[in-house]
Amino acid sequence: MSILGLAAEGAADNIIEEIEDLEERMQPDLIKEFMSQLPEKALNFGVRILLAVVFFLIGVNLIKLVRKIIKKSMKRANAELGVIQFVDSFVRATLYVLLVTLLASSFGLDAASVVAVLGSAGVAIGLAVQGSLSNLAGGVLILALKPFKVGDYIKEGYSDKEGTVTEIQIFYTKLLTPDNQTVILPNGNLANNSLVNVTTQEARRMDISVGISYNADLKKAKEVLLQVLAGDEAVLKDRDYLVFVDSLADSCVKLGVRCWFRQEDFWQGKWRITENCKLKLDENGIEIAFNQLDVHLDGKIQSL
Repeated sequence: MSILGLAAEGAADNIIEEIEDLEERMQPDLIKEFMSQLPEKALNFGVRILLAVVFFLIGVNLIKLVRKIIKKSMKRANAELGVIQFVDSFVRATLYVLLVTLLASSFGLDAASVVAVLGSAGVAIGLAVQGSLSNLAGGVLILALKPFKVGDYIKEGYSDKEGTVTEIQIFYTKLLTPDNQTVILPNGNLANNSLVNVTTQEARRMDISVGISYNADLKKAKEVLLQVLAGDEAVLKDRDYLVFVDSLADSCVKLGVRCWFRQEDFWQGKWRITENCKLKLDENGIEIAFNQLDVHLDGKIQSL
């Protein structure tokens, strides 16, 4: 090996040794510096968390105050309950998002960076929230077109759910069923599918079917059922109420019983009329038919 090669190798070894010595001297200093600054940093971080919690609680109370003011203002303006509920849920969601964004920025989160990321991922986010946006648009359509309002009894055609509307929120509408269950339906389905609003009109027609025997006195049966309708105070007498032969079935003569009730009297009236029809027919000896089959055998039975 040449003298130059040996000199270069020796110089490289010296440089490596100096670097290793420098690292050995610096590591304890860095650790000492980090450990000395750790309590101060931990204290600052704890203070920031405590302040964030305090500001969050203050923000929550301010949001409640703003919602309360808005609801009182809308009630003074005689706004519908459904509109008040929808606006309240929208304001609540918006203010909470704003509050969380402000708190996150206090921990160094750059709002501009977040907006840039959201913009670049706009397509994916749009697909992810497509259902929510559809429900939001459906809620706006419900409030604008008013196919129903809070307090109406509706039958929804998409899932065959029915009940009384209790809340119209930003994304969902709540129904209370007759057996006291809460049904939550997306506004998009309600806006884009057929539904029946039972309580739109003041009066509702009742139809029940009563089957009597073919041997029973048809005219007397009709008179008895008409007396039941005439004697019920909840039946609207200014509308037609009648009893008619609906069909001649296999085992009975089917009579239709029809009358009108106010919406609030419908179910109680229907149950009462049904019971009284049975009782009055029994009192007058008119038989309510049941399914039966008469078999006629002609000829002789031959043994096998």
